[in-house]
Amino acid sequence: MALYSEKVMDHFMNPRNVGALENPDGVGEVGNPVCGDMMTFMISVREGRISDIKFKTFGCGAAIAVSSMVSELALGKTLDEAMEITNQMVAEELGGLPANKMHCSNLGADALHRAIEDFRKRQKTGEPAPKPKARQPELGDQACPFCDAVVEADAPHCSTCHMALVHCPACGKIADQSRETCPHCGGPLQAEKEKE
Repeated sequence: MALYSEKVMDHFMNPRNVGALENPDGVGEVGNPVCGDMMTFMISVREGRISDIKFKTFGCGAAIAVSSMVSELALGKTLDEAMEITNQMVAEELGGLPANKMHCSNLGADALHRAIEDFRKRQKTGEPAPKPKARQPELGDQACPFCDAVVEADAPHCSTCHMALVHCPACGKIADQSRETCPHCGGPLQAEKEKE
C-alpha cells in the first residue's frame, strides 16, 4: 500500500479549485490509458496571469492531490512562470509521492501546460475556447463527481466512467465511494457503504 504525506491526503480529501469555468480562456486535457487517470484544466487569463483555474480529474487519490496542488501553484502566476511548473516541483510541494504514483504529477503539469498552449493558440487565431458541455439531466438524475456525466438515481456506478458511487443517506446526493463523508452535506457515508 502506498504511503502518502499529510499534504497529499489534505489535497485529496479537500481539493482546491475543483470544477469548471463557465468561459475558460484555455483548456488542457491529458490522460494515461495505462492507469486510467484523466485530467482537464481550465484557465482564465488576465493581463498575462492566470486569474482563475479549475480542474476535473478522474483517477486515484494521488491524481486528485496533484491536480489540486498544480492549480494552487499556477494561480496568480504569469503564463511563463506557470509553464515552468514541473512534475518534480509538484511532487516536492506535496511532500513526495510513491514512485509508482510519480506519473500523476507529470500528468498534472502536462494538463496545465496544454491549457496555456491552448490559450496562446486561441490568442493567435481568435477562436474562442470550447464551452463546457451542458448536461440535461432528467428529474432525479445527478452528476457523477468524476466525469460529470448524468447518473440515474440509485445507480451503483457511473455508466460513463464506471467509477463506484455511493448515495448519501442524509442528502441523497452522489459521492465517490472512497470518501467517508459526503462532500455535499458532510454526513457520514460509511453506513451506506456497509449495506453494499
